[in-house]
Amino acid sequence: MQGIKRFLPPSDGGVRLELSPTTTSPLALDVSETTETRIQRLISENPVIIFSRTSCCMCHVMKRLLSTIGVHPTVIELDEDEIGVLSAAVHEGDRGGDAAPVVFIGGSRVGGLESLVALHLSGHLVAKLVEVGALGEMNMVL
Repeated sequence: MQGIKRFLPPSDGGVRLELSPTTTSPLALDVSETTETRIQRLISENPVIIFSRTSCCMCHVMKRLLSTIGVHPTVIELDEDEIGVLSAAVHEGDRGGDAAPVVFIGGSRVGGLESLVALHLSGHLVAKLVEVGALGEMNMVL
């Protein structure tokens, strides 16, 4: 995330963060950081992060589910050419399917919308969010 570019916020309040390196932004962090390293850093620094395709309806549902519970995740919208970089950076041999949208909670890959909903329906999502500090027990909305 060398340069952070803000666009007009989408209707659901997200912010577009550029993953491609740039030195033109006053918010540039480290020009030598690779995109893969940047992705790993973002995953480790954010208790809940969603990597999404631009205008992804499944990501919208993920964000709505989490915000209903009381969590507002960091959302990184990727262009189609950045999806491959995400796949390489977070590749796990035992997981198939598309790389985006994908949600990480506490640095662990949960998966896509289906996995997030399954975690919620099993009753484990809120506990996991509390465990990673993304949701205080007093702030829970059930």
